[in-house]
Amino acid sequence: MRAETDGNPAGADGTSPRVVVVGGGVAGLTAALRLLDAGAAVTLLEASERLGGKLRTGDIGGVRVDLGAESMLARRPEAVALAREAGLAGALQPPATASAALWTRDALRPMPKGHVMGVPADPASLAGVLSEEGVARIAEDRTLPRTEVGEDIAVGEYVAARVGREVVDRLVEPLLGGVYAGNAYRISLRAAVPQLFAAAREHTSLTEGVRAIQARTAAADPRTDPVFMGIDGGVGRLPQAVADTVRARGGRIRTGTPVTGLARIPGGWRLTTGTPAAPEALDADAVVLAVPAPQAARLLAAELPAAAADLAEIEYASMALMTFAFRAGEAALPQGSGFLVPPVDGRTVKAATFAGRKWRWIAEQEPGLQIVRTSVGRHREEEMLGRDDAELLDLARRDLRTATGVAAEPVDAHVTRWDQGLPQYPVGHLARVARVRDQVAGARGLAVCGAAYDGVGIPACVASATEAARQVLAPRPEGDPASGSSGHAGE
Repeated sequence: MRAETDGNPAGADGTSPRVVVVGGGVAGLTAALRLLDAGAAVTLLEASERLGGKLRTGDIGGVRVDLGAESMLARRPEAVALAREAGLAGALQPPATASAALWTRDALRPMPKGHVMGVPADPASLAGVLSEEGVARIAEDRTLPRTEVGEDIAVGEYVAARVGREVVDRLVEPLLGGVYAGNAYRISLRAAVPQLFAAAREHTSLTEGVRAIQARTAAADPRTDPVFMGIDGGVGRLPQAVADTVRARGGRIRTGTPVTGLARIPGGWRLTTGTPAAPEALDADAVVLAVPAPQAARLLAAELPAAAADLAEIEYASMALMTFAFRAGEAALPQGSGFLVPPVDGRTVKAATFAGRKWRWIAEQEPGLQIVRTSVGRHREEEMLGRDDAELLDLARRDLRTATGVAAEPVDAHVTRWDQGLPQYPVGHLARVARVRDQVAGARGLAVCGAAYDGVGIPACVASATEAARQVLAPRPEGDPASGSSGHAGE
């Protein structure tokens, strides 16, 4: 097994430190860019032949669409700023409509306004979505004694205790499911909705806490800027644009290069790549692991077994996207950007997006087509994903027909499967992340980042990678392992 150094100086004598980033998703690419900004010599290794992770575009009926994440939270600045830095400023585009619906109680109903992750400030806003009893139950929140949340509590447990299960089952579940593909009765309030966790500690009444959150938000950011932002041509363009910027700044990117081993050596780290028959060693002064938790656990097992054990406990949800192209004249879709589906209603799809309505750039490519995205799959409820593509497409079309009346044959359709795609944030997630980061921080020249830690959205991944790049190069005295947890999650 030969060791490769790329001819870069070792870094210990004041020359550029050699840093290897493992993982070519948006987190790894961001980490590489920030390391280059700091003067490091950077090599990024991606196991697959494609960069971008869960960000990907493809053609449906000759129309370019996103086959992964389709938008970025714009009220967090990190992702939009990265897109501008990568030359996509002119391509940034807000949704043409953000008017979504809920498909519940056998009808498409407008998404209620004035809520925080489904929790309303005014019970009356949920009339029609909830039963009369469900709306009346919300009002009891004002008279109930405080619900203790301790160090953490499940979103569903806390919200149900305050305002009733109907709010959880018909609003919180579909909204959280759209982000995590998880179960609200398992997902951590502190990690997934930190503003509600803070409100739970400050206020006895949950609805009072929601009103306080809304008042603070309005006072701090009175702008009417879009909440979300897309990219003309697809958010899937972002990874390649960042990769081009990395290369332009001197970084090296190698795809088709899985990392199979990681070991400490004097002054740094040795990564093993290649095949068992032809292994290759790559030495570095520092390493950033921007891979999903299971891969990070395998790489850290020998050197940091406690961190590896915690990472191995992080579970993932799988999901599938079924994307259709219909002739516009045969598909009279309802107004709005699409709909979410509460699991309690027992449907196959959990969401549908009328992509041509939501994004002008899609409609402009081919006005004669309507593009619709649907999704299935939740954590621990993934038996549906065992079905073949044809059956998934048929089931999704059946739900679309029932919800919207569209019975047309699509001119094209495609299934995209994201196996083990979304990390779950159960109760205690932030404590687990803190333990991992404390262990990693004690190993000089090592950092971790990505969706498994501080949030699953693109801005959170960008922020996580930026912090990892800072940490991995930050000088510190011997024996002074600084805590690495940012303590933030949620989108």
